[in-house]
Amino acid sequence: MKTRLFKVVGGLAALALVATGCAGEDGGSGSDDEYRVLVLGGVSAEGVLADNASTSVLSAKAGAELVNESGGIDGREVVLEVVDDQADPTVAVTKLREAIAKDKPDLVLNSGPSTVADATLPILKQNNILSFNIGPTETSADPKAFPLNFDLSASAQNQLDAFPPYFEEKGYAKVGILHGSSSYGEVYGAAAEKTFDDAGVDVVANEEYDVAALDMTAQLEAIRSKSPDALVLDAYGAPLGYVLKGVEKLGWDIPIIGNTSVAATGLISTEPPSGVLGTPAVKNLVMQVYTSTAHDPDATDVNDLVSRMKAIDEIKATLIVAYNNDALALVQAAAEEAGSTDPKKIADALLDPEVLEAATTAVIGTYRFSEDSHAANPAPEEFAFIAPGPLQDGQFR
Repeated sequence: MKTRLFKVVGGLAALALVATGCAGEDGGSGSDDEYRVLVLGGVSAEGVLADNASTSVLSAKAGAELVNESGGIDGREVVLEVVDDQADPTVAVTKLREAIAKDKPDLVLNSGPSTVADATLPILKQNNILSFNIGPTETSADPKAFPLNFDLSASAQNQLDAFPPYFEEKGYAKVGILHGSSSYGEVYGAAAEKTFDDAGVDVVANEEYDVAALDMTAQLEAIRSKSPDALVLDAYGAPLGYVLKGVEKLGWDIPIIGNTSVAATGLISTEPPSGVLGTPAVKNLVMQVYTSTAHDPDATDVNDLVSRMKAIDEIKATLIVAYNNDALALVQAAAEEAGSTDPKKIADALLDPEVLEAATTAVIGTYRFSEDSHAANPAPEEFAFIAPGPLQDGQFR
């Protein structure tokens, strides 16, 4: 467990934080004694999007609780305002502009998907607001494009760097790639082909499906015709179900290696009738996860996060979307180093490896932001490939 840099102070009770966070949804005004955090999330969306948003928001509340118990952000108490963006980019833009006009926040956290980041990041940049993003886009981690934004989830490249050693372990020499048409999916598909080619793995097919489609059979048939040893899959939410259904329909017996988007979809950790856990649909599936998402009784920081989240509300999705806990720990460490809550000074401090190491993060052990990349850049050992299993308190068992 990391040693905290911050002196724990009394008088900031968890219940007071949660009450303040809920009141913020009605639009309370901030003060010099408060560090105002706006959390965007599709809490009224449907299915997996709602569960993931709920978990993302919950992790922000748990992170704020821990930060406030240890002195706040440069002595200022964190006050959360949760805004329901319905996981819709247009709604997110409208709600964000309204919030800024009413009382500009110090920090904005989102809950995905990447389409929301695409729509909101230009507004945040225009208003010089520090932000953390869990839905990476092609430019979200580029400090030249968005100097005050930091990506919390692993970039496509971060994830992909862990694949070639896994291919070698399993003896996969030829692979096919299937990815979605979202911003993230397109980046993932292109980066996957290059990464695997560079590692000497033969990419025999790279197919994209429309995320709004209900049938991916044509793309699957195109990949199968090239006889790969394994299928690398990017799929999130309902499309994952359609892909797995298509594989079954074709009677294709192929090892499937899902990315972290697959692991973040509740379908694979839920038994029928609402899920596919334990069915033939997932018999050949493994998925990439953070080590923090697989339960380890000795992982002190992760288990502490789980306890804090459970004390507030039910954890409905995997901890892979609980990054906002880490965001607040990172901001606290950076503000401590900078001696300021100025967004530019905090952003500069977040490039210091000692600050990143000291932050009491849990979903990713240590973030590795740099002058050239504001991506999380987790080390390969932060990842594991596991079979689907039941999800309990945000972790696979």
